[in-house]
Amino acid sequence: MADTVPGAAATHVLGIDSGGSGVRVGVARADAYGGFAAETPLTGSPAPMSSTPLKWSSPPLTWSSSTPAVVGDRGIDAEDLLARVVPAARELLREAGARCLGAVCVGAAGMATLGDDLRAGLPDALADALGVRRLALAADAVTAYAGALGQRPGAVVAAGTGLIALGAVPEGVAEGSGGVSDADDASRTGGVPGTGGASRTGGVPGTGGASRTGGVPGTGGASGPDAASGPDATAPGGDTRWAATGWRRADGWGHLLGDCGGGAWIGRAGLEAAMRAYDGRDGGSKPLLARLEAVFGPATGLPGKLYPRPDRPAVLASFAPEVGRCAAEDPVAEAILRTAARHVAEAAEAVCPRLVSSEVALTGGLFRMGAPLLTPVREELAARLPGVRVTEAAGDPLDGALCVAAALAADELRLPRDPALLSVV
Repeated sequence: MADTVPGAAATHVLGIDSGGSGVRVGVARADAYGGFAAETPLTGSPAPMSSTPLKWSSPPLTWSSSTPAVVGDRGIDAEDLLARVVPAARELLREAGARCLGAVCVGAAGMATLGDDLRAGLPDALADALGVRRLALAADAVTAYAGALGQRPGAVVAAGTGLIALGAVPEGVAEGSGGVSDADDASRTGGVPGTGGASRTGGVPGTGGASRTGGVPGTGGASGPDAASGPDATAPGGDTRWAATGWRRADGWGHLLGDCGGGAWIGRAGLEAAMRAYDGRDGGSKPLLARLEAVFGPATGLPGKLYPRPDRPAVLASFAPEVGRCAAEDPVAEAILRTAARHVAEAAEAVCPRLVSSEVALTGGLFRMGAPLLTPVREELAARLPGVRVTEAAGDPLDGALCVAAALAADELRLPRDPALLSVV
């Protein structure tokens, strides 16, 4: 697909976020992103968690639907997705007074393994419907990374029902180097957040992995931790699993094989402790048993309510907040969350590049549990990644899709390309 819209002429960009909880569309001015809010320079000691929200010169216009995209024989159904997002996009573009749509980014859960129909159908369909000639197709984990960190090097831990960690390092940045300053990050492309994350001749501050199904981080997995371009590329410490222009992931293998420390993991551990208390076995928790019975009814009825459910991970995860509520008074619940925090930190450690400028961003609904989980997570991360700043995600996957689209429109997209995870047409 030929580029027919010069980046300098672009007035607006379009982002689409398709996940298990629905579909969202956003339209923003191509120059609306002012980067991330000012941040405290790194010091030799771990900084506390901070928030680095996106700065908007004008907030995007958005539309949302709670109905997820249809999945058919060829994966995510392009026709179904187009039928909903094209009318919404046209209305948002009209409302925004857009004269020229510079680029579109579609971020979709399952893009890596269920995106064949999208890759085949969306480029020409969006060109015909919206006149756009610059399109990025991304896994939802890529847009989550971009929403959290822009194009800066670092790691993102996304935790909801499941858990996945994604990390990236710019090409040519050596271990222990100063990396790239935050000032550079927002100044290179008219304010696209994170687009200054590497030198123009350097590599791509990247994103990572992709969840396989349903919009819940960590419910599956796309490429493994070695999926990156450059067969002999090395990274900090000589770790050959890193590639200079690629990404790295940890966990995200689903609730049966992994997702350690995620919502389903915490909920299952809490329910097991409750059942131990019911039986009178060691390791039981009477407070968690009381919460089990308040939420699900008699303990003996729980297997019948849980095992036949096709959404078992979500049911398990629904009990995670109960573990958080009990943690202050119950040592068993507290120990569950401390173990979960160790799993979170292990995943972050596995993917985080060892750079002076590295960050770990935490995103996803699980971290809304607050102090009962975040306090031990901060402690574990400080021990495993000393000097690495821990931040809240600056934005969500729709913000990430708009960030990618704005960078693409300005010819400044340096995120790693991969046929399954992020392709540009």
